[in-house]
Amino acid sequence: MRAKRWWLAVGAGTAALAIATVTLDSGSASADPGVSWTSISANSDVRGVTVPNALSPELRQYAVAQGSMALENPDGVVAYYGYNANGTLVPDPTVVQAPGHNVEANKTEPDKNTYLRLPGLTGADSQYNYGTHFLYQGHETGVRGNITRINLDADSAHRVTLIADKLDDGTPMPTIDGSTWDPWAQRLLFTTESPANASVIQSTPDINATAHDISPQVGRAGYEGIQNDSAGNLWLVEDVGGGTPSGTFARNPNSFVYRFVPYSRNDLTNGGKLQALQVLSDRTHQPITFQPIDATHPTGAIFSDDQKDLSSYGTTFDTRWVTVHDTHVDISGLPFDANTAAKAASATPFKRPENGVFRPGTNFEEFYFTATGDTNANSTANPGFGGWGGIYQLTQSKPDANTGKLRLFYSGDKAHTGLDNVTFIDRNNLAAVEDAGDGLHTQRGAFDSAYLLDVRADFSTGTLPVRFVAEGRDAAATQDNMLSALGNGFNNEGDNEITGIHMSNGDASVDGILGAQQPKPFHDGWRLFWTQQHGDNSTWEIVPQP
Repeated sequence: MRAKRWWLAVGAGTAALAIATVTLDSGSASADPGVSWTSISANSDVRGVTVPNALSPELRQYAVAQGSMALENPDGVVAYYGYNANGTLVPDPTVVQAPGHNVEANKTEPDKNTYLRLPGLTGADSQYNYGTHFLYQGHETGVRGNITRINLDADSAHRVTLIADKLDDGTPMPTIDGSTWDPWAQRLLFTTESPANASVIQSTPDINATAHDISPQVGRAGYEGIQNDSAGNLWLVEDVGGGTPSGTFARNPNSFVYRFVPYSRNDLTNGGKLQALQVLSDRTHQPITFQPIDATHPTGAIFSDDQKDLSSYGTTFDTRWVTVHDTHVDISGLPFDANTAAKAASATPFKRPENGVFRPGTNFEEFYFTATGDTNANSTANPGFGGWGGIYQLTQSKPDANTGKLRLFYSGDKAHTGLDNVTFIDRNNLAAVEDAGDGLHTQRGAFDSAYLLDVRADFSTGTLPVRFVAEGRDAAATQDNMLSALGNGFNNEGDNEITGIHMSNGDASVDGILGAQQPKPFHDGWRLFWTQQHGDNSTWEIVPQP
């Protein structure tokens, strides 16, 4: 049975409202009473057409910041929440795109959000009270990386503060993807995917922050997801696409899940051991390892039996952590290549894992992480070999255990793929958002969505996730999409992407680590944020519909 209802969808603009048809699939996973959200339809991708965001009728959203919002402390490189200071904020029709001569300013693309309640922070105005509620972002593109702070209690003039865009040695900050708060070190932690200088950066939370590269301790890799456990370890999820054999449109598994065990939880610069997850084959009971694309294996490990098993429901794998680097052994104090070290240690690669989070109420014994997959409808690995990506569940007896069990929790399909950021809405409901990419948007005729998945559900039976955000495409992204099609080196990206989905009560203590407390959505200070990356680069807060 399929039921339809009509409702008002909150659009990307402050006054943009549109009637939308909501389809409720009887196969959708039922949520807890506190998170009973109606599943809606995806927004269609039509060239040159702007589309407002749609939310489940139980929800609405409002922008806490927008890309064109001026920083209270611009520095000549970064001038706005989502723009560098090197051009106009809308395309200038008198300018022809050329190297070093842009039609519009570079967009800095705020990425993952970290919400904190911190007293006593200041800003550019020494006479202003900035409040205690703050939302932090690292920025993924632009002239260089930067860290911003949305001051949620502040007026528009003091709303967004530039925290840093240089490291403590004066070098430009690399572009940033992931973020979290480490309550032991009392530092924000940011990850990067920059090929040249991928790193992990720790930063103080106030204006004129000290931002320090801790790559000599944790290594360089295409890290994105980063999360503490209750033992003070850092869990890092790497997003690096592998090679694509000719004619397959499929990517070789090439990314790893890591755990950094520090020698001092209070000071990560004291070093520690970097470990990588190793999965044992259900067939041979030997480690599933990286297989290069070469004459012997022309498609690498893309179509291996083990990859098929990893991409299928019903198989539970044994896992263990293998040490890939130890600062007590390597005393050089130099950054190292974590991806190369993981391969040498026979760790197990996945198809572009991006983010992970612990399930609340499990004493950090359940960890869920996404695999983005190939994000191409033409990938020959889509049917049965993980091309559509999915979500994995890793269980251990305790967070610092050396062994565990891994299973595929959710297998993606054409309508649900490119899964990226994740957060738990409550104990049992995991929110996962898509970054399918412009190409796949066109191939499937639909934009990205955010889904709710009940971790108690059996998705192998055909149960569907609940779509609670159907992202549209704002006017700025539509314009950029059209300009990108000219193929003249246009400097900004097209279609909007969902990123930074984040449910938190902002507790900055050790007790506030994500996963330590059971979220109470929209109650007792628990707040839900996401960023509509690219285009206008708006960051939204989702609240209940009154």
